[in-house]
Amino acid sequence: MTTTLLVIAKEPLPGRVKTRLTPPFTPVEAAALAEAALADTLAVVAATPAARRVLALDGRPGPWLPAGFEVVPQPAGTLDERLAAAFGACAGPTLLIGMDTPQVTPELLSVEWDAYDAWFGPALDGGFWALGLAQPDPALLRGVPMSTPTTGAAQYERLRAAGLRIGRLPALRDVDTAEDARLVAAGAPAGAFARLLAALGPAVRR
Repeated sequence: MTTTLLVIAKEPLPGRVKTRLTPPFTPVEAAALAEAALADTLAVVAATPAARRVLALDGRPGPWLPAGFEVVPQPAGTLDERLAAAFGACAGPTLLIGMDTPQVTPELLSVEWDAYDAWFGPALDGGFWALGLAQPDPALLRGVPMSTPTTGAAQYERLRAAGLRIGRLPALRDVDTAEDARLVAAGAPAGAFARLLAALGPAVRR
């Protein structure tokens, strides 16, 4: 079964993204790291076989956007509502990821749907980095409390309560703090995110 790969992201502008990286990084440096993470993520999505590639974007596209993506604007509202709307713009098997896991690989995104109705990738902070639905249903996301230590558990329970067969992806670390950034970069040293973090290394010691 072919898959739509769906990325949800914010335009990487200073003061609007990765604010928990400040300090030790400045808002401009944090935005640059966010842009590098987004560029790495989109490059992996572009390299993964898919029927369709969609970017649900809060803001405007920039030079970090590769060819082959459809861009749809995020509506106003809470994160659960924006995620629901992103799934609502898709039909057929769809795998959603964010811009916070630049260490993702095409192998992780190449999920199979024969035995599963959903895929779930937990994040180490208690959220989730990936969510796949064979039949996108916005109701499966609306009302799930987001950005809490129990978000992942609540979303998984929503899928389970709907009677879905759920495949599990490995747990990954989101980039939220400077320590997260260091650990993620160490696991994916060839990416733009890791290269930029190395160049900004002195910022961590400010």
